[in-house]
Amino acid sequence: MVAKDGEGVATSERELTITRVFNAPQSLVFKVWTQPKHFSRWLEPKDFTTIGCQMIVQVGGMYRACIRSASPSQRESPEGTDHWMQGVYREIIEPERIIFTFAWENENSQPKNETLVTVIFTEQNNQTLMTFHQAIFESTESRNSHHSGWSECFDRLNAYLANTMSGKT
Repeated sequence: MVAKDGEGVATSERELTITRVFNAPQSLVFKVWTQPKHFSRWLEPKDFTTIGCQMIVQVGGMYRACIRSASPSQRESPEGTDHWMQGVYREIIEPERIIFTFAWENENSQPKNETLVTVIFTEQNNQTLMTFHQAIFESTESRNSHHSGWSECFDRLNAYLANTMSGKT
C-alpha cells in the first residue's frame, strides 16, 4: 500500500530516484559532489550556467548556489534569470553517502518547499553506482521538473568526470 498525504496524493508520486553508473572511482565521484570548484562545473541543467557556489561540507554546514538561465524570456532580464538554491548537510560519510536538504529560494532569499536529498555512492568494478533520492515534493509536477533538471546535471557530471579522468579539467 502506498502512503497518502493530507491531499490524497501518493507519497511515492512525490519522490524522485535516479541511478547512474559513472566510469570513475567512488572517491572521485564523491569529491566532485563535495568541492565547490568541481560541483559548480556540472550543477547546471541544459541552458543554464552556474554563477555562484558556496559550500561548507560538514554536518550542519550550509551550501548555496545560483544557476542562471541562458535563454531569457520576455519576463527576464537580458542576462536571464538567477535561480538560487540552498541547503544544509545532514550526513556525510566519505566516500559513501551525502544527505542534505534542498530548497529553491524565494525572492527574499528564504527557502521554499525544502526536500531531503540522499546520494549514495557504491563502487562496482572501478565504476561508481550513484543512487540519488529526493523527497518529498509539493507535487508530481515539481518532481517531474526536478527529474528533468537533475538528469541533465548528471549528464554534465558524466562528461565532467570523463574529462577529469582524462586530465582535461
